[in-house]
Amino acid sequence: MKTHTKLTQVYLFLILGLLTRTVFGMTEITINIRDHLFFPREVTVPANQKVKLYFINHDPTPEEIDSFSLNREKVIFQNSSGSIYIGPLKPGDYPFFGEFHPNSAVGKVIVKPDNGINDVN
Repeated sequence: MKTHTKLTQVYLFLILGLLTRTVFGMTEITINIRDHLFFPREVTVPANQKVKLYFINHDPTPEEIDSFSLNREKVIFQNSSGSIYIGPLKPGDYPFFGEFHPNSAVGKVIVKPDNGINDVN
């Protein structure tokens, strides 16, 4: 019985280690929302990798992040933050917008084929 418990602990430790490495190895990009605009407006991410887009809404009103090409939609409440996970994606441009302010809150994820790119324009 003790051997079974120790084996279970070892497996749990290995699984937890793999999950932690995956989380810490993920590209994360912060996008601020101020005056119904995204800062930066365009971000560049590596192809074929999962990426975390972290939105911080500094406005006193909520904004809904929407993207048909990324197949994502999320409300970021006023003076709050939230994340959207995207990818892995093929190279190309993936626009997103704020559904509550579609004329001003517009942005784009640019996916480049080179690994390790994390430029913020």
